[in-house]
Amino acid sequence: MNIKRIFGALLTGLGIAGLIYTAILFVNNSSNKTHDIKALITYGILGIVFFIAGINLVRTTKDES
Repeated sequence: MNIKRIFGALLTGLGIAGLIYTAILFVNNSSNKTHDIKALITYGILGIVFFIAGINLVRTTKDES
């Protein structure tokens, strides 16, 4: 097992979780408070960064046979 692939899968999972949490906050956002918008932007950006980093790490890591 390659530790980079495991770490990439972990980052991808965290990114997906962050994007899902952002979507839940967006749907449940009943008022336009500044705090809610900041949380949406923060979790959304972190989710996208983790997701892209994880996908790129898994994709670029070569299998060792």
